[in-house]
Amino acid sequence: METYLDRIKKIKNEQKLTNDQLAERSGIPLGTLSKILAGMSDSPKLSSMIALCGALGCSLEYIVSGTPENDHNYTLSLDEIALIEDYRTLDSWGKSLVDTVLEKEVARTASLSDGVSEEALPAHREKQSVARILPTPMPVNRYAGEPTARTGKRPIPLYDIPASAGTGFYLDNAVAETIKIPNNEKTADANYALRISGNSMEPKYHSGDTLLVQNTDSIESGELGIFTLDGDVYFKVYGGDRLISLNPTYAPILLKEYTSVQCRGRVIGRLKRK
Repeated sequence: METYLDRIKKIKNEQKLTNDQLAERSGIPLGTLSKILAGMSDSPKLSSMIALCGALGCSLEYIVSGTPENDHNYTLSLDEIALIEDYRTLDSWGKSLVDTVLEKEVARTASLSDGVSEEALPAHREKQSVARILPTPMPVNRYAGEPTARTGKRPIPLYDIPASAGTGFYLDNAVAETIKIPNNEKTADANYALRISGNSMEPKYHSGDTLLVQNTDSIESGELGIFTLDGDVYFKVYGGDRLISLNPTYAPILLKEYTSVQCRGRVIGRLKRK
């Protein structure tokens, strides 16, 4: 286990200081310094430790406890402190969602700083990775594998119209709200919900339907899934090398025509409309 002496010696060696040089820089007599570095002084004076930290350019807290230096030296406002305190109360899903929104806003601000206009931002964002469209990883389903009966309801994140059952559209700045779904065998594998739009999956699925989605990056041919193709989001049947609509008036989407293809989940059902 690293001791305060190990940390002093480490910084001293990194700066290539001799005992004489450190004694001169700190103002500690050479004899006293030699005893401290040799471990012959069980309880060095606080004044000596402060002088050593000043000479080595490190904090007393780091030497004593090993706590890394805070090079940022930030001064937080009351609003910033409140945000940090609220963030610490969130679970892993909530923190993942906040991190995703924060990263997208930082990227948007950076794009504007680089001279990208507001009008050009959608095209600019399509060139970015779509891996952050939904927070990853999705929350682990705590109901999966439970042998006991499931009753009542449980919370689940809902993305409002983030997937298209028509020609697809870009999922941008997606923010989830929390809804409650029945807690039973049919919904046990659902990690999140999507409200779709369009008519390409009719007659079985209609615009406004809310789908229940299991988080996975691959599905079998013939299964229903949520996909992102070059940043656009689709709800389709997976056909191996293509995505297929249930509405015969829509032609299959050939995956080879896209640079980025991702499966975002398996559709396991839908909620009944109220």
